[in-house]
Amino acid sequence: MANIQILVVEDEPLIAEDISEYLSNVDYAVAAIAYNKPQALLALEKQTLDLVLLDINLGGNLDGLDLAQLINQKYHTPFIFLTSYAHKSILDQAKLTRPMGYILKPFNERDLFSSIEIALYNFAQNAQPRNFSLEKLNQQLLSPLTEKEFQVLQGIYQGCTNKQMAEQHFVSVNTIKTHLQNLYDKLNVCSRSEAIVKLREMTF
Repeated sequence: MANIQILVVEDEPLIAEDISEYLSNVDYAVAAIAYNKPQALLALEKQTLDLVLLDINLGGNLDGLDLAQLINQKYHTPFIFLTSYAHKSILDQAKLTRPMGYILKPFNERDLFSSIEIALYNFAQNAQPRNFSLEKLNQQLLSPLTEKEFQVLQGIYQGCTNKQMAEQHFVSVNTIKTHLQNLYDKLNVCSRSEAIVKLREMTF
């Protein structure tokens, strides 16, 4: 099972490749690169995603804003805007789409990494049910989670990567991946964001 899956939507190929290379170096998986809105829509349909890095200006148009609205309505996947637009009018439009972050170009790797970590954490925390416990969760599942699988689920809510969870629990990354796959199977989901949305819809 791959780690956190990210879609990069950026119309400048060199910038897109730089972002992709950096993400791969810090334990994130680049699910796809899209250079325009149609390619992004295709990736959203075909890929199981945990986060989208989204340029506002795609090919000279503000297609990123329209795409953001669709992501909210249909895919329920968190996204971060990567843009050179600092105008208040654009920022006001962007805020209406409820992004998990807004990074101005040019940005450095540290800014990108910090924004992704915070976005994943906030998305998970905002969706975490109250009175959330292994016992109450298992009452609603046909196949109960183990304690280890529940720990991985808690790691998802903390925005942790597989590597970070492995270090916290003194196990291998492959062990975490196994627990994560078992967790997905029992929740009948395919990604971290789907797991979060699924649990948000459950009653505790």
